[in-house]
Amino acid sequence: MTDVDAGGSQAAFGIQGLDDILAGGLERDRVYLLEGAPGTGKTTAAMAFLREGARLGEGALYVTLSETEEELRATARSHDWSMDGVDIFELVPPESLLDEQQQQSLLYSSDLELGETTRMIFESVEATKPRRVVIDSLSEIRLLAQSSLRYRRQVLALKHYFAKHGATVLLLDDLTTDINDKTVHSVAHGVVQLQELAPEYGAERRRVRIIKYRGRRFRGGYHDFTIKTGGLEIYPRIVASEHRTRFDRTAVSSGVAELDQLLGGGIERGSSALVLGPAGTGKSLFAINFAIAAIGRGERAALFIFDEELGLLYDRMKKLGIDLEALQDKGNLVVEQIDAAELSPGEFAARVRRSVTEQKIQTVVIDSLNGYQAAMPQEQFLILHIHELLQYLNRQGASTFLTVAQHGLVGEMKAPVDVTYLADTVILLRYFEAAGNVRRAVSVIKKRSGRHEKTIREFNIGDNGLTMGEPLTGFQGVLRGVPNFVGQGAGLLGEPSA
Repeated sequence: MTDVDAGGSQAAFGIQGLDDILAGGLERDRVYLLEGAPGTGKTTAAMAFLREGARLGEGALYVTLSETEEELRATARSHDWSMDGVDIFELVPPESLLDEQQQQSLLYSSDLELGETTRMIFESVEATKPRRVVIDSLSEIRLLAQSSLRYRRQVLALKHYFAKHGATVLLLDDLTTDINDKTVHSVAHGVVQLQELAPEYGAERRRVRIIKYRGRRFRGGYHDFTIKTGGLEIYPRIVASEHRTRFDRTAVSSGVAELDQLLGGGIERGSSALVLGPAGTGKSLFAINFAIAAIGRGERAALFIFDEELGLLYDRMKKLGIDLEALQDKGNLVVEQIDAAELSPGEFAARVRRSVTEQKIQTVVIDSLNGYQAAMPQEQFLILHIHELLQYLNRQGASTFLTVAQHGLVGEMKAPVDVTYLADTVILLRYFEAAGNVRRAVSVIKKRSGRHEKTIREFNIGDNGLTMGEPLTGFQGVLRGVPNFVGQGAGLLGEPSA
């Protein structure tokens, strides 16, 4: 064997997210199992593994029992990959199997075919002397073995052979024969499982899980991934406790003096704020005001928009005196339209994470959590997703603003996602009727980081954006939607603009 140590003590996949989950890659000179149903991306992952070896100057061998060499090269071309440095050995059935007379003979048994298959694999290894080997797939060997005992012995024979030859081996299993057979699970040093899920609506969802890895701590649980031109893109599950940083927890302004007074001086940096209210009350505008104020301080902000088409958002904000496109062109603002039907929760979290780490974003607006929920209609753990994302952003010193639309217009209202206990600050918006007009009111019902006003203030949305009035001390029942006047003066703002 050629002694190549360019890759270090571990054989990395060359897929950043997967290497992160595996704590660096695969321990060398061991046998691993990569399993998943057809279409989950096993061949693509295996090719990436071999290409990474070839890039490091290691011999790489792909032994295919189920696909032709041309099919494999076509898969590589679809990702704009070159397979230079990777040997492909297409293991075809013995010619005698194609002979009708031989097929009718009792002399040629599966024992002979299994032995011939194994011999040809060993010969290809002896000829190329690879450091990395992929065998695709075990289903063919399982069918030839016919019994669990013979199959286990065959896999053990492969394992011991490769252990003597100093190769890191990836065995692919498409789970098309016996999904309950865990023979290779017990023999392999590690097991990586790929899954594909089909929601009732929207694009398919794929996820990866490390089932087993002997003697190694790895990132457990399911991690979303997609297959794109260029290979697998894996989004490791966020563990907020791994990303703590130091920063000054100073108060940040909203850009509206009356709102800052209501908030007791502003929102603390590195905290999360939830803007809650029925449709049309101005939740997006409140959140965007904080982003605009951050840009005014020389910081960068990001808007992740689930619910509204960007062209409409730009036009609507321009009428309120906010030119989002101009800020985006200057590079101060990042605006991303999120398609809930096409995006997995893991991919969305990865986008937010990249914006903070790579683009130095310090203010993040997610509009809205209703759309975030729509992105994962069959998920049981939306709250945990949001919790980890908020904790990560908080520990990076980013201020996060989320909006949630409540059902109803006045009176008792309910939110489809109850995350008020997760947010550090909760801003409540309401409609109320007074003097024959429908008006808007705002109050702060929670703030963990300090004092805040316990009053209710009316606000208007007009050509100059957000305008807020003095506390409505002369009214009771504003939050119910039909207040009673109990004071000496009305204390209301002028007529709402059209």
